[in-house]
Order: sequence, then structure tokens, then C-alpha cells
Amino acid sequence: MCKEGITTLIDPRAIIDPGAKLAADVEIGPWTYVGPNVEIDSGTVVHSHVVLKGPTKIGKNNRIFQFSSVGEDCQDKKYKGEPTRLEIGDNNIIREGCTIHRGTIQDNSVTKIGNNNLLMAYVHIGHDCVLSNDIIMANNAAIAGHVYISDGVILGGYSTVHQFCQVGPFSMTAAHTAVFKDIPAFVTVSGNPAAAHGMNYEGMRRRGYSAELIGVLRRCYRIIYRQGLTLKDAITELEQWSSEHEEVQRLINSLQSSNRGITR
Repeated sequence: MCKEGITTLIDPRAIIDPGAKLAADVEIGPWTYVGPNVEIDSGTVVHSHVVLKGPTKIGKNNRIFQFSSVGEDCQDKKYKGEPTRLEIGDNNIIREGCTIHRGTIQDNSVTKIGNNNLLMAYVHIGHDCVLSNDIIMANNAAIAGHVYISDGVILGGYSTVHQFCQVGPFSMTAAHTAVFKDIPAFVTVSGNPAAAHGMNYEGMRRRGYSAELIGVLRRCYRIIYRQGLTLKDAITELEQWSSEHEEVQRLINSLQSSNRGITR
């Protein structure tokens, strides 16, 4: 790592704190600020007018676009300047004007973003959130503190997610959706407040799910949402397919882990 951050790939108009640690091939654009306790791994490109504050660790081959604020103090009145962290994995695209805040000591002191995620313009990631992998958050989507977003989720433009909600794997929200309860795996929701409207079947086809598997998940949806069962009884019904289909077990796991109740 190049502690001073002075390489031919760093624009001379950028401000790099001596306490920052940058891999030799990191690119930094003009008028970008990189503060102390920021670590950036190889292949990452940070465009102009970005603010990076720490403690923040950014992995490999990320692209961060102009006017984004990454690793700033969180918007929580309980926060008193503790050295909480932000961790970002590899191959993420963070578009213009995104805001990503560090964690709080009231949780695990860390906000985490995994790999291969696309955060479109003006997305907000609140404190203590955990984003897994292959997530798309469309323009102006925003998640409050302590939100968990699983693999493959798509949040439509201007969607909002209430604090402490869990968004299950490969689920999807329509534009302008307000989420106040947990979303089970594969389920598509829309509205304010959000309501379930089937599953993300097109996404399943694009991932190569067989017609048989999609049919099983359709039956699972009907069991959860159309038969008037309690959640406990619905899970019991779903277990008939769980040993044969990993995706059904993934759906069951998302139901069992819900603390706020599921979006109906």
C-alpha cells in the first residue's frame, strides 16, 4: 500500500490525508477528499468531487462517481463520534450523489456492503445496514438504519425501507414503494405501505430457474398469501419441498428470520 497516496494515477488537485492507505493502482479524480483511516484496494476508481471518510475499507475494482459521500458520520442523534466503520467489498458501482454512512456502537459498529452491487444515483445507505451481493438499488432508493438486504434484491427508484427491516433474497420492490415490514425471498411488493404482488418470476427465468421450480415457488406463494394460514402453518406446508429445492428452503429461512412480520 502507498501510505502517502501519491501515484501518477492520483490527480494533483485531490486531497489525500497522509493517514489514508491506497493501493498503487488506485485512481483518484480532481477535488476528491480521502480522509485518514481510509483504505482502498487495487483497481478501484474514485471520480472527481467525492468525499471518503473513515474508518472505511474499500475493496478491489470499485467505481465511485462524483459527489458521493462515503463513510460519513451517521444521521443518528445517539452517535457521539465513536470510531465506527464502513466496509465495502469488490466490484461495486456507486453512482453520482450516493450517501453511505458508517455504523453505530448501538449495533455492531459497522455498515457493510458486499460485492457486485449497483447503487444508482442518489441512493442512501443508512448506518449499520448490511448489503449482500448482486443488489441493484435504483435512483433515489433509500434504506434507514439497521436494514439487511439479501443477495440479488432489486429496489425500484424512490423506494424506501424502514429501519430494522429485512429484504429477502431475489425479492423486488416497484418504484415509489415504502417498506415497513420484512419482504420474504423472491416476493415482489409495491405501494405505500408495501403489499405483496406475486413473485419475481421474470428474474427467476433470467437466472435460469426451471419451469418446474418456478411452479413450485408459485405454489409456495399461494400457500403463504392465499390460503389464510398463519405463518407457522404456512412454513409447515412449505417444508414438503424444502429438501428437494434449495430455493424453497431459502424462502422458509426468510420467513423464519422475520422480526417485524412479513409484508402482506
